[in-house]
Amino acid sequence: MKKIVSLFVFVALLVSCNKDLVEKPDNLIDKKVMGDILYDVSILEAMKYQSPDSLIAYGINPKTYVFKKYKIDSLQFAKSNAYYASDYREYKKMYDALNDRLKKERTTVDLLVKKEEKKAAALKKAKEKKVQDSIKKAKKIKELKLKKEKDSIVKKKATKETLKKK
Repeated sequence: MKKIVSLFVFVALLVSCNKDLVEKPDNLIDKKVMGDILYDVSILEAMKYQSPDSLIAYGINPKTYVFKKYKIDSLQFAKSNAYYASDYREYKKMYDALNDRLKKERTTVDLLVKKEEKKAAALKKAKEKKVQDSIKKAKKIKELKLKKEKDSIVKKKATKETLKKK
């Protein structure tokens, strides 16, 4: 009798474990779209804490922006998120994919930032060279003017001396 009861309890546990914890909502957001939504939310939340002025300048509220972009409402998002979160392994896969995507984007952005820094450094160097060149040019012009003045003084003296001799 104990074996039958323990077998019945074991079967009941197995059957209850297969049952979904959260019912699938009628308007479930597709898994790929949900990944895109989580990506956008991550980026916007990071912007909110890193440079909130940029969001304010463009009049962006992170949550309403995402809802408008994907044409969903907050209830649909909450139900879909709860449904996907009920399956831990699949939800973890979604977040791992999100993390990989963010790392890839960060690498791309870092490369672009390095490129811009090199470009800015090259422009700064070119400007400095231009300033140095203009200073050298101004010095040369000044030297030429002084030389001309000396030459004209020497010519005047020479003409005065030739006039005195006559």
